[in-house]
Amino acid sequence: MSYANSSIPQSAQQTVHDALAERVRKHLAEPFRKPYAEYNRAAFDISLAGWDGRAPLILDAGCGVGHSTIQIARQFPDHWVIGVDQSQDRLSRRKPYPDALLPRNMVFVRADLVDYWRLLDAAGLRLARHYLLYPNPWPKIGHLGRRWHAHPVFPWIVRAGGVLECRSNWQVYIEEFACALGVVLGSAPSWETFEADQPLTPFERKYRDSGQALYRLVLELPSAAITAGAVTDL
Repeated sequence: MSYANSSIPQSAQQTVHDALAERVRKHLAEPFRKPYAEYNRAAFDISLAGWDGRAPLILDAGCGVGHSTIQIARQFPDHWVIGVDQSQDRLSRRKPYPDALLPRNMVFVRADLVDYWRLLDAAGLRLARHYLLYPNPWPKIGHLGRRWHAHPVFPWIVRAGGVLECRSNWQVYIEEFACALGVVLGSAPSWETFEADQPLTPFERKYRDSGQALYRLVLELPSAAITAGAVTDL
């Protein structure tokens, strides 16, 4: 089987979902009150146990096997980098470096991001940088609510602040992510295609080597996104 044979997500949906903006407004108006799972509370505590309380925080949300977390930690040695994934199997897979060479300014934790993002906010913490690298696109039209930008937790993603970066190999996902941010912020940010000279994740490398276009949205969230409007009332 060939390595560079990844396919672009297939979907009958070719543009931004008609229900997206209404869905985001609903989530802003109706706060999400799902109880926290205890294992997520414990994971949150573990993720901050090695933090000195001063270093800027970076979250690699849905970090998979953690290669991106390692690269980010190397790039920002004065930050505390947290790689969160819901799969312990993925987190436990062999890393590209021996333990002795892994950065010391990072931690991996198994947690559900739906709880983790809200626990971060409840603790009054804000991020310096926030990565959502190739989240599951859930490309079927009926799967809109499973995409992060249409999920009830999306306002907490915005509240986390900092430089938010989302990458995908499905253009519709990035278009929708920008649209959802536009509902919260008042105007949709721009996005772009890019060349992954140094891929952050194994998925990114495989998509690139398969000749696919890659898309990203990078936005420094304004402080008003945290303190103004319905987002404050969550």
